Amino acid sequence: MSTVGIDHIAMPTADADRLIAFYKKLGFDINDEEEWRAGTANIFSIQVGDSKINVHPEGYMANFRGPTAVPGCADICFVWGGTVEECRQMLADAGVDIVSSGPRKGGRQRGLAPSYSLYARDPDNNLLEWMTYE
Repeated sequence: MSTVGIDHIAMPTADADRLIAFYKKLGFDINDEEEWRAGTANIFSIQVGDSKINVHPEGYMANFRGPTAVPGCADICFVWGGTVEECRQMLADAGVDIVSSGPRKGGRQRGLAPSYSLYARDPDNNLLEWMTYE
């Protein structure tokens, strides 16, 4: 047997409401938002395909978390299913500034598959990358 993928990652936030609004503008679904708002769930998550990003809201103390995990510590690369221009337009429509872009080595074919990335930041200053494969 071997490791076959990533189920979830976790990141803290300084402002959960602002983070939820940002990721919803980008078209992501938020899991457990109603339960979190009702106080019946301690965290919520951002759905990304078959994986998710667990978000630790302000004041949440996790037993298992990196000792230096603070808002802004994440660096996440999403795979975009369309063209670079479609991704650029999606970010523009959401009011998200692209901070950098260019060809990158991704994970497909051990870094040999041609790819291009667009970078942005979320409200906590996490680095977000959208990688498009040719």
